[in-house]
Amino acid sequence: MQLTIDQSSLVVYQALASEVRIKIIQLLSNNKMNIKDLAKELEISSPIVIKHIQKLEDAGIIKTEKIPGKSGYQKISILKVDHIEINFPKKIFHSFASYETSVPIGHYTDYDLKPTCGLATEKEFIGRVDEPKYFMDPKRVDAEILWFTEGFVQYNIANFLKKEETLQQFEISLELSSEFPFSNDVWPSDITFSLNGLELGTWTSPGDFADTRGKFTPEWWPHNINQYGLLKTIRITNHGTYIDGDPLSPVSVEDLDASCDRWTFRIEVKDDGKHVGGATIFGKKFGNHDQDIMFKLYYL
Repeated sequence: MQLTIDQSSLVVYQALASEVRIKIIQLLSNNKMNIKDLAKELEISSPIVIKHIQKLEDAGIIKTEKIPGKSGYQKISILKVDHIEINFPKKIFHSFASYETSVPIGHYTDYDLKPTCGLATEKEFIGRVDEPKYFMDPKRVDAEILWFTEGFVQYNIANFLKKEETLQQFEISLELSSEFPFSNDVWPSDITFSLNGLELGTWTSPGDFADTRGKFTPEWWPHNINQYGLLKTIRITNHGTYIDGDPLSPVSVEDLDASCDRWTFRIEVKDDGKHVGGATIFGKKFGNHDQDIMFKLYYL
């Protein structure tokens, strides 16, 4: 589950603001439980447990199912979420001017990948899934989601820096996750990023998420396959490269050739990685974030 600092996530924050509900989450992380068993463990009455369960259910953290019991049907509570990430508003670097480029995910310029794989527009799949040749389909430029298990996709953007302008920071942001047939919230994948042939570092995606529906995922898309990713921001600075503020590699702005005509950005899952769990890239019509792949160059 991915949250933002706004009103839409308030129901989740409110659900977590309770010692009893935190205890319920802890209990459900080990086993599915009914109301009676939860009440016994928590040492409170069943009606009070039901109220807490409802808040957690409204927040999308748990779900309840009816199953046959000894005396009719009973409600069983099940934990839906095992990962929550909170995205704070981005800091704005007021002292720098910038060039910003938004690249739709279907506008890749090169690829070499292995199944499971596929693409889809906002309205339909592009060709047949698990056949890499459809990554050359002319409709690929309209793709809003793509996925693969091994290999890479690569994007090019123009370098608009002028000779008299000095690059201060290079920022890339995109929404992505692992790739698993259908979905798996716990499916780590080592995803490596490169810029103009320089390896920026590897981030391990925790999973391929379908616990809740993506905010922008179209209605026709099956509910049991990848719904959303995590918004990751890579920043190449004078001090090194960071992802969401955490160190990624020692590659700095000084290592980049700012006089180049174009920037080449590669997203790759290597076949010799520790976790070969694929990659899913989300465009603005899928997932939780209304954006494509964003490139931003800060300069003086």
